[in-house]
Amino acid sequence: MPENDRINTSLPDNSAKGSLKVSLTSSLTAAPVANAKVSISYTGIPDSTLEELMTDSSGQTESLTLDAPPLEYSLDPAFDEQPYSEYTLRIEAEGYAPISVAGAEVLASTLSLQNLALAPLGAENNDSVYVIPAHTLYGEYPAKIPEEEIKPVQESGEIVLSRVVVPEYIVVHDGSPRDSTAKNYYVKYKDYIKNVASSEIYATWPAATIRANVLAIMSFTLNRVYTEWYRNQGYDFTITSSTAFDHKWIPNRNIFDSISVVVDELFADYLSRPNVKQPILTQYCDGRQVQCPNWMTQWGSKSLGDQGYTPIEILRYYYGDDMYINTAEAISGVPASWPGYDLSVGSSGDKVRQMQEQLNVIAGAYPALPKVDADGIYGTATENSVRKFQSIFSLPQTGVVDYKTWYKISEIYVGVSRIAELT
Repeated sequence: MPENDRINTSLPDNSAKGSLKVSLTSSLTAAPVANAKVSISYTGIPDSTLEELMTDSSGQTESLTLDAPPLEYSLDPAFDEQPYSEYTLRIEAEGYAPISVAGAEVLASTLSLQNLALAPLGAENNDSVYVIPAHTLYGEYPAKIPEEEIKPVQESGEIVLSRVVVPEYIVVHDGSPRDSTAKNYYVKYKDYIKNVASSEIYATWPAATIRANVLAIMSFTLNRVYTEWYRNQGYDFTITSSTAFDHKWIPNRNIFDSISVVVDELFADYLSRPNVKQPILTQYCDGRQVQCPNWMTQWGSKSLGDQGYTPIEILRYYYGDDMYINTAEAISGVPASWPGYDLSVGSSGDKVRQMQEQLNVIAGAYPALPKVDADGIYGTATENSVRKFQSIFSLPQTGVVDYKTWYKISEIYVGVSRIAELT
C-alpha cells in the first residue's frame, strides 16, 4: 500500500495526551446538529469503541482527552516515529446520513477540532466514509514542481482581477489537474487554509513558525486566485490538492485549534514584493525528505521559530529582505468590514448595533447563545454574548470583538441567514 494511503493500526504510545472536540452542522441550514452520537475508536480497531459522546445544543461534544505519542516526536525531525495518534469517528444523528472519519489526528498537548457538515438522509448519501491519509511531514508525497513566483501579466486581459480580493469560497480539485475523475469541492477560503496548514505543518510548533507558514500558504493560494491560473488553462477550479502542483488538502480532515486561531487572525494577509501587484507564489518544501534551495523549508522554519525569529524574519530568511506582508483590499462574503478598532464594553454606535443584530440572528440557530438588545450600546450583556460566541467557535474568550471575532461573527451570520433565506 502506498505510504500516503496507509492507515496506522498500532496503538499510540500513551505517554502523552492530546484532546479532540467534534462540531456538527447541517449541510442544508448551517445550523448545529444537537443530540448526535459520536463514537470514537482507535483507527485500525474500529469495532472497539473507546468513547461515546453526544453533541449539545451548539452541535458540539465536550473536549475529550485521548492518548497521543510523545510531544518531542513532532518537534524534532530526527525522530522517525509517527508523532500523532489516529482515531476513527462514527457520527449518527436522526434525520442525517451517518458519516465516518478514519485517521483523525491527535497531537500531544494540542486540541484537535473535527468539524463536519451532515447531509440529510437520501438515496445518494446513505453512508459516507472518509479516510485521512498520512500527514505530509510523515508520509511520502510528490515534491512540488517549481514555478516562477511571479506570473506574467498578459495585456490580453487574461488576468481579470484588478485588485487582490480574499474570496469567500474557492474550488478545490481533489487530485492532479489532468485527473478528470477527481471531484471538485466548494470550500470556504479560511477553511481551506486551516485544512492545508493542519495537513502540512505540526500544530505543536512555535507560534511564529505557524504564522510564517500560514502566510506562505495564503499568499500561494491568493496568487492562484488572482492570476486565475487554472481557469486560464481551461479548468473549472481554483487550485488542486496535489502536492506536486499546489498544497495538500483533504476532505473532512480535522484541523488544530492553534492553527485555526492564527488563520482567523491573518486570513486577509499575503506576501508581496515591491512594485509587484500579485501575491507572491511562495513555494516551500519540508527540508527533511525534500530539499529546495531558495524556498522556505518547514523544518527550517521551525528551527528559526525556536530561536525567536518573528514570522517576517523567518520569511525573509528564505525569500529575501524585500518580502513584506500586505493586506487584501477587499474580503468577499461579509456584510461589512471590521471598523478598524476593537469593540468592547463602553463602545457604541452603528457597528455595535450591526454586530448585535448579527449575534441575535445566530442565536436563533444556536440556542446557547444569549440574545441581546440591539441598541448600539456595548454593555455587559453584549460582552457575555460575545464571550459565549467565542467559546462556541473556538476563539479566545475575551468578550471583546476584535478583528478575528468580527469576521467570525460575519461568517457564521452569513451562513445561517443565507441558507435560511434559500429554504
